[in-house]
Amino acid sequence: MATVVWDPQQWAKRQFGDCELGNAQRTQRLIKVAVQLANRPDVSLPNQTEEWGDCKAAYRLFNQDEVTFQKIIAPHCRQTREACRPGEVKLILNDTTEIDYTGHRKTTGLGPIGNGRGRGFFLHTAMMVDDGPQHAIEGLAAQDIFYRKASTGKQKSRSKDSQRSTADRESAVWGRVFDAVGRPPEGVVWKHICDRGADDVEVLWRARHNGCGFVIRGSRMQRKVLSPDGRELPLVDYLAELPVQGETRVVTAQSKKKGVTRQATVSLRFGEVLIPLSRTLTPWLKAHRPTEPLRVGIVELRELSPPDGEKAVRWVLFVDTPVTSIEQADQEIVRYEQRWAIEEYHKALKTGCGVERRQLRTADRLERLLGVSAVVAVRLVQLKTAARETPERPARELVPARWIKILQIDGKRPMNPDLSIHAFLRMLAQKGGFLARKRDGEPGWLTIWRGFDKLILLVRGADAERGNDG
Repeated sequence: MATVVWDPQQWAKRQFGDCELGNAQRTQRLIKVAVQLANRPDVSLPNQTEEWGDCKAAYRLFNQDEVTFQKIIAPHCRQTREACRPGEVKLILNDTTEIDYTGHRKTTGLGPIGNGRGRGFFLHTAMMVDDGPQHAIEGLAAQDIFYRKASTGKQKSRSKDSQRSTADRESAVWGRVFDAVGRPPEGVVWKHICDRGADDVEVLWRARHNGCGFVIRGSRMQRKVLSPDGRELPLVDYLAELPVQGETRVVTAQSKKKGVTRQATVSLRFGEVLIPLSRTLTPWLKAHRPTEPLRVGIVELRELSPPDGEKAVRWVLFVDTPVTSIEQADQEIVRYEQRWAIEEYHKALKTGCGVERRQLRTADRLERLLGVSAVVAVRLVQLKTAARETPERPARELVPARWIKILQIDGKRPMNPDLSIHAFLRMLAQKGGFLARKRDGEPGWLTIWRGFDKLILLVRGADAERGNDG
């Protein structure tokens, strides 16, 4: 389980100290910029750096060709992957999000997003979480930035088979990121968790090629599959043959209200199926051409009585091993449900770190700044779960004792050196606007971070006063 490093200086050295940017001075500058972004993640770069000299130095850093997005995130991703221990099971949550700079008309190098009228680029994230009860966020296992090509009449006329046979198609990002994540260490299990965008035979084979498991939601219900007894038929027809094995409840983001989850009662079917190669092979499949169909487990969840106005939930999940029991099916469903955590990460990146409000003039510079923010956003979402994982753990084991003392003095609270991490985070969140009423539940990362920003200012003030007294 990843441990949150609260001190910004220690955290920045750990995350970026091994970056290879051409010379040691650039790495040291990156560490300083990371500290500044970590202290105040949601404000502009001039406000984060505070002094004009530091701001100019940050601009120069992000203007260097030797400084790239991948070089910035590489140490963090490597640490995340290498921290796994034998016997552990980790989930790799995969998803793509748009980084929207449509309003930044002077920024060059951007590509089309949305319906083609927006401008920006796409970020594909593979985030590692523990498969234990708390599903602790470990960090980023890999990330990839890609740009959509502007559509032309010639491109529109290309057949789907022709598009599939090219290496630069958008869907190829899933395979590239799978390869970047690579193989798990000996004795460790990694399972890629993906939505319908990954329903592609190459993606399934890439996971198998890298020694990884998967739970991938299917979307192509008319694809031809082979039943265990050798019959070829459309997937939708094969699913209809599977007997209902009971009912269960799932959490789904599917709702009339955007971004709101709901629970759905669904019928459960499961079994196994063989997926043959497509008629048109991608370059990767041509190079690695499997000799037999891919045998996978399959789980179908279907909602028969959705609430009024809601679309019925239907999940078809491909699993790396045959599913033979209700218990096994339930385990893979729970794993797929953890995919929503990556939406929280995207929220931290866009809202908490304000990446879409950055005003740099070129896409390359925005990518470099995004690299730092991508790691800062991990820290944001980890803060939210710190109290949930070990609520009674003394805060002094995770946080400098002086911070605890200053926070209690400022809040006019009785001094408690054994304050729990849960109580500390609630006090911190109250500094950030959390009301702590009975009906408010637990604070989110945004109020925690706003409180942390104010605490850092209090600590700075106390340090300055102590220096004057000395």
